[in-house]
Amino acid sequence: MTIADRQMDRRWEQLHTWGPYGLLGISFVLAVASADPTAGPTKWYTAWALFAAAVALQLWWHGTRSRRAGRGRTPSPAGTAYYTVRWAIAFALTWLSPFFAFYAASGYMDADELIPVRWQRLGLFGSAVTVAGAQSGGLPFGSGVQWIVFAGLLVANSGLQMVVAHLTEQETQRSRERTETIAELERTNTALQQALDENAALHAQLLVQAREAGVADERRRLAAEIHDTIAQGLTGIIAQLQVVTNIPDPDLAREHLDRATDLARHSLGEARRSVHNLAPVALEHDGLPEALTKTVTGWGERTGIRAEFTVTGAAEQLHEEVAATLLRIVQEALANAGRHARATRVGVTLSFLGDEVILDIRDDGTGFDLLTVPARSHSGGFGLDGMRARAERIAGSLTVESEPGHGTAVSARVPLVRHDR
Repeated sequence: MTIADRQMDRRWEQLHTWGPYGLLGISFVLAVASADPTAGPTKWYTAWALFAAAVALQLWWHGTRSRRAGRGRTPSPAGTAYYTVRWAIAFALTWLSPFFAFYAASGYMDADELIPVRWQRLGLFGSAVTVAGAQSGGLPFGSGVQWIVFAGLLVANSGLQMVVAHLTEQETQRSRERTETIAELERTNTALQQALDENAALHAQLLVQAREAGVADERRRLAAEIHDTIAQGLTGIIAQLQVVTNIPDPDLAREHLDRATDLARHSLGEARRSVHNLAPVALEHDGLPEALTKTVTGWGERTGIRAEFTVTGAAEQLHEEVAATLLRIVQEALANAGRHARATRVGVTLSFLGDEVILDIRDDGTGFDLLTVPARSHSGGFGLDGMRARAERIAGSLTVESEPGHGTAVSARVPLVRHDR
């Protein structure tokens, strides 16, 4: 409820409380001022007795009303009795002096508060009878003209108070609907505020989770990069140095030492790029087909395994992330073939097929049983899990086919995302 509504209710409350006192006082002053000095004592005593009864009735109702303040202003048996007795006293006073019609008019103000709904029109009609009788010259009537005037005034008063009662009822209904609307809006605002608070808490939680997920993803990325660069590079360096220790020919030993040195430099550059999340060295100046050609050829020269690379379809410049992912998958697959498969031949095929790119790596090595692949150990690298994770990170997929004694085939299928120009 607004401040204006509360002020209006307070004014109506004051009018209902003090209005009958004021109207009774006005009626009394006007009646005394216009009283007939020659009237008999019986009329005077009756008037004073009725006036005293009206004052006593008002005082009684004032106290009763105050005690009922906490229970609302709804009709009650006490209120109905008060209205009825007040009407009777006002009718009798108006019979003695028409000016007491002012007091009788107080029935127009509080019928909705004092009388049950089914009796309100009857109560209003009774007040209209008293007021119309006073307006037509006072009771009792001495001629037929007065009765005609009384009938007309009664119709006018009844019609007027019925219209006022109808408008008051509509206003009360609108006020009730407005109060219900405000209450509903308050409940909605409360629910909305609770939802906003929950959303804020959820947003904060999501930020924390996103931060933790970002940290975890970055750790996985660095771990995979280190495995694909430093670990493989160190493995190659160790292999070259082992060859040196078993070769008496100084020139051939120097060749393997040069290879080990090149691998060390290459691995150092890759490590630096991994830390800064840059493209691999092989892709710095070349596209993916060229980089894979050099990677496969170099790996074959280092390991002595026959390795071939083939491109099918119209080659396109791929997005850096896609190209880097496919290059890392090839490096890991070649490393696995060299360490575990004991292969004599490896074939790598890069196929451009419309809106996707397919990378196939096949070897004729020992193969393995897919159902008995051991879990990744501290020394076993990332292997198949790492390659699959890389493909899935760019909305791709990776499948592996292998059988003991029949080699292994790894196939990565990723979306063809072109290089940003």
